[in-house]
Order: sequence, then C-alpha cells, then structure tokens
Amino acid sequence: MALSRRSLSSLFLIAVLTACSTMALAGTHRAIVSKVAPVYPELAKRMHVSGIVVVLLTVAPDGSVSDAKIESGHALLGNAAQDAVRRWRFEPASETTSMTVDVSFANQ
Repeated sequence: MALSRRSLSSLFLIAVLTACSTMALAGTHRAIVSKVAPVYPELAKRMHVSGIVVVLLTVAPDGSVSDAKIESGHALLGNAAQDAVRRWRFEPASETTSMTVDVSFANQ
C-alpha cells in the first residue's frame, strides 16, 4: 500500500513524538519545552528504511542542546535525527545534563 507524502509525514511525526517520551535521564528530569521533528530523508523514504536512532544529548543549564551525538541507528536516518534534536529546548536547570533520546522513523 502506497502512502502519500502527507500521510508519511503524519506517521513520522506521531512516531517521533511518541518516541521522545522515552528518555533516560541521569538522575534528573528536564521537561522538553519545544521539539523540532526531524525531516525524513527522501532517500530513506524511497528505500523504505525505518528504525530507531539513539542520540546522546548534552543539555546546557539554559535548556539548549549543546551537543548531540549519534549512538546507534541507520546511517540514512542519523543526521536527520541529530539535526532535529540539536534544535530542541528543555527547561532550565542549575547544571548540564546528559541524556539519551530514541527517535523513531516509521516508513510504511
């Protein structure tokens, strides 16, 4: 069954928002203030590549993401996930926090 570009974007956004709730925090919870959904790479769509990309984040005291490194996931999806989470914002805290985030790419 072929899905339209709009349907794929909607499925992808739902998958990302669901996956973003699974964060492992180092003893502290920092709520997400704003998220940017990753852009599903066109080549990955055409090749029907899907999966989870695990990104290790470093969140600065002001809530901005100061570093994001791909821990695992398909090479075609990694950069899109990394680029998106670099633009996320978290609630401010007194110190830098490290966490991992799972970003799902579902292509049906």
